[in-house]
Amino acid sequence: MPESTTHSTELTSQYISQVTNDLDRNVKEQERIKDELTVLQAQLTTLQQDHTVLVSVRQALGVPASAPEPADTEGAAVPSPRKKTARASAKSQQTKKAASRGLQAPRAPEKAVQPTLVDLIHEHVSAQKEPRSAAEIAEGLRETHTERTIDVKVVRTTLENLVAKSRVHRTKQGRSVLYAAADAQTQTAAPQNEVQSETSV
Repeated sequence: MPESTTHSTELTSQYISQVTNDLDRNVKEQERIKDELTVLQAQLTTLQQDHTVLVSVRQALGVPASAPEPADTEGAAVPSPRKKTARASAKSQQTKKAASRGLQAPRAPEKAVQPTLVDLIHEHVSAQKEPRSAAEIAEGLRETHTERTIDVKVVRTTLENLVAKSRVHRTKQGRSVLYAAADAQTQTAAPQNEVQSETSV
């Protein structure tokens, strides 16, 4: 066998060995990153669920929605290089073209601001002719606002906060605690006061 043929055969076997090792390392690295992705995705899902609960509690407590919102999850999720999609690159090109012409890029329509849970509860209580329990108020809100998750405990906490602010009155009938709007209470109390003053004269 000629020497050149032997040399090329050895070189080929070295390349095959090197490529095989590189492929093995590549596959193992892919599996490791997939495992990390799974763990990170689970952590992200948990954090998003916690965020939703905390936002609803904040609304129930009547805190204005000026607290910091979570950072962009796309940028913080995975430290791997991101590829531009065709749609994203087309959108950036449109933006650049519009900027070169002195035009502003079209903005996405803004979402309508939803009323806070505090406002919804106060409106609902004000619309009732008779005092209602927290469970009845929560049930009424669920029927009228099917798109929202209404929790009885959150409703009760919100009602107690409204009582503290004198926007809602609380009364007890036996073991039941009933709530009514403060303005409704003062309206019904006014005629009774007039009757008492007339009888005392």
